[in-house]
Amino acid sequence: MGGEHGGGGLPVRRALGALAVALGLTGSGCAFLEDEPPPPQLVCRSDAECAAGQVCFVDGCGNPGGDIVVEVQPLPRAGLLAQDFPVDRLRPEQNLELFSPVRLRGEVSRGTAATADGGTAPVPYRAPIHLLATGESRLIPGVARRYETTLTPDDGAWVMPVGSGDYTVTLTPLDTALPPLSRTASVDPATGGMVTFDLPTASRVVTVSGTLVLQGSRKVDADMEVQALDESLRPLSQRARVARATGAFQLALSAEDASRDTVLLRATPVNAGDLMPWKTFVVKPSSVLSSPLELGDPGPAVRVEGRVLESNGHAPMAGARVSLQGRVAGGGTFQGLPVLTDAQGRYQLMSLPGVAESPLTLVVVPPPGSPSRITLQPVAVAAADTVPPDVTCPARRVVVGSVNNPEGTGPASGVRIVVEPVGALTGWPQPPLGFESPLTTNSEGRFELALDPGEYRLDFLPGENLPRVSRFVTVPAGADDTAPLELAAFTLSRGRSLSGRITLPPDPAVAPDGIAANASVRFFRVVTVAGRPDSILLAQTVSDSTGRYSTVLPTR
Repeated sequence: MGGEHGGGGLPVRRALGALAVALGLTGSGCAFLEDEPPPPQLVCRSDAECAAGQVCFVDGCGNPGGDIVVEVQPLPRAGLLAQDFPVDRLRPEQNLELFSPVRLRGEVSRGTAATADGGTAPVPYRAPIHLLATGESRLIPGVARRYETTLTPDDGAWVMPVGSGDYTVTLTPLDTALPPLSRTASVDPATGGMVTFDLPTASRVVTVSGTLVLQGSRKVDADMEVQALDESLRPLSQRARVARATGAFQLALSAEDASRDTVLLRATPVNAGDLMPWKTFVVKPSSVLSSPLELGDPGPAVRVEGRVLESNGHAPMAGARVSLQGRVAGGGTFQGLPVLTDAQGRYQLMSLPGVAESPLTLVVVPPPGSPSRITLQPVAVAAADTVPPDVTCPARRVVVGSVNNPEGTGPASGVRIVVEPVGALTGWPQPPLGFESPLTTNSEGRFELALDPGEYRLDFLPGENLPRVSRFVTVPAGADDTAPLELAAFTLSRGRSLSGRITLPPDPAVAPDGIAANASVRFFRVVTVAGRPDSILLAQTVSDSTGRYSTVLPTR
């Protein structure tokens, strides 16, 4: 079974103007935001600007004890996964009583059979299946969840451990002659969730045949596979291998999907090293066989050699990950394998040639510790070995700001900062995974971070019984604007201690005494940022061997 991805890993797109105003960003780099006036409720920099009893959060002033949701993961390795609970009123002693392990239960059948009383009943499906559940918490916006497993149903019934949330569940039989099915399911901590699938019988499965060629009568000299998708890229068929010798393929669709006016057929290389493009065709299922699908002849592979320099334009960038991608002749899209630059910053890779009207994009991801940022560089790759000009990666954009202690007691020094990417800019890759800054705020409470283009959540961890504080920042991709982005100065909130015990129904296998030892506990505040629901992590901790936990939350 797969694991869970929570927190800010989900790419949440935000309206840049309203968000930047909410953060109080200043400087020439934000001139493009002037046409969107700030919602007044978002403007606060300290608790002193809020009404009595309120705290200044990223979305404005609010009740520190309201809109709180707690997530508890008792023991993921034992199948005891996330349970989410709203907290109506926080108490100094906040015990958390969990439900039994959360389970998504399902039934899968194929067709019906006559019963002794003259009726019909579903025929349980007993062959192996693969299950994929993707979604997010029902109560904590932005906390993504994903689980998958392969199992054999017990007389058509199956059980899958998951966390509480709303899911799209895709069931794919290991029998490739049957199409996948997708359903939605809501999983509650108290009751779990239930979903049923009815696989089509042989009479309701339509085999769609076709041929994939390179061009004309030329076959594709690589291992390829084809899959049918709907307009939202939901799979309508399993991936089918294309016969290399003939180009023939067969897809199994349900009768309903086979009767659609059009579907998407995506042809992709099995091995990225084969230097073949991928291509999506819009076809009518009933006429796929009528004419071959042409991948298009991109031309022979060529060698591309170049050099990458650090932002100063002189020092070579060693250990950078470099790749080429983009549209090629024939209308396909090429995604090359990445290579690493050597000690002199040089790279050498194989690529398909681009097209004159649309250069390929050279993607450079600097190594950790480099002052340079992720760089996208247009490169004209001709139908011959190519040596592009040197690529000088601009410096990462600097984000600066300052943090003050509560109640005007001076600057907050020694505050640790955790940087978490929460979204990618259009046309740009997702920034690298979150990291804890090796620096802390200085004696004046100032901080300085160098970040790649993208959307981030900055978590400030002050310690000394003070609660964490979060702020959002969007780093634009303009290469010419090197002015620092200044996050408006803000003041930490006072903290209140919160503790309690975490228990769950006794389970002889994992918790015979009903104590949730070593459980992960996270407190979130549900907010609205730029008009969209989101969540802010207020505190996280782990229970001890007796099930007790303690943490600090903001107060006034």
